[in-house]
Amino acid sequence: MEALASPALQENYDNAGLITGDPSAACSGILISLDATEEIVEEAIRKNCNLIVAHHPVVFKGLKKLNGKNYVERTVIKAIKNDISIYAIHTNLDNVSYGVNKQFAERLGLTNFKVLAPKAGVLRKLVTFGPENYAGKIRSALFEGGAGAIGKYSECSFNVFGKGTFKAGENADPFVGEIGKLQTEDEVRIEVIYPFYLESAILTKLREAHPYEEIAYYISELLNTDQNTGSGMIGDLEKPMKENDFMNMVKKSLNVPVIRHSAFTGKTIKKIALCGGAGFFLLPSAIAAGADAYITADVKYHEFFDAEGKILLADVGHYESEQFTIDLLVTILQRKFPNFAVQKTELSTNSVHYFV
Repeated sequence: MEALASPALQENYDNAGLITGDPSAACSGILISLDATEEIVEEAIRKNCNLIVAHHPVVFKGLKKLNGKNYVERTVIKAIKNDISIYAIHTNLDNVSYGVNKQFAERLGLTNFKVLAPKAGVLRKLVTFGPENYAGKIRSALFEGGAGAIGKYSECSFNVFGKGTFKAGENADPFVGEIGKLQTEDEVRIEVIYPFYLESAILTKLREAHPYEEIAYYISELLNTDQNTGSGMIGDLEKPMKENDFMNMVKKSLNVPVIRHSAFTGKTIKKIALCGGAGFFLLPSAIAAGADAYITADVKYHEFFDAEGKILLADVGHYESEQFTIDLLVTILQRKFPNFAVQKTELSTNSVHYFV
């Protein structure tokens, strides 16, 4: 799960990760759900699954007491009593390009989709130096650690050849040269970029592969946005649609009984922005990107006015916009552990009901 979406990518208000349980305990089976509730814990017990992987953290704010006064406390108590671990993969899964919003976009049949609001401050650059005949080994080690990925490209680096100088001091163990003598060596300057949360692994790989006793390197934080990390998604319909036809398509694709929306704009719908869950904060980004419609959830009454006739703003419901996250997690875990018990919940944890 953490290789899929690093916990470092979660928003600062979030509580993703292992909520209950011993990380060293043996796992008998995994139950995937959108929420962790008492009923989900009971289902896990019935199915002999001692790990629940949920999108939403059951413990979102701090717990000061555990006496069963609300569903959160009762769920945690039931899980602990029955040795059920609960793992949440929340906004960190929202913030990767292959996560919640990709699943949402695919369900609506969008093409050419990409992250709507890429994050800045995610990328760093590592510059290091090594002897020419070791440059290939050093680069391979950095790539193995996760460096050098840019969009759809991997093993990206920049290399400059030059002369390095150094003088080994007393008690040094130089790879080349002699103690006390100035050494000039043909070296390569290697530059790679990487997401900050991979830094420890990359530096470990660098130290393992580099032949020098003292490794010269420096790290810079970048202002560049990471096109693979961020909020929401934007893409195109295969064919333009009238607003009424578009809304009917959304209802059918998401199997929702009703959609709350702003006034129709009278425009043809082609470019779609979306964000699973409470995504009203991305409305300005959707408008700036030229989207004809923006689909999200949890939009308040007065917030619909902010569409101002520029865009069709649609609220399909929180659960409805994220429901396919369950399928995403099941697919990923079954692919990773083909002979292991990974099951999808049979229960709907949607807390909102519709009287139609």
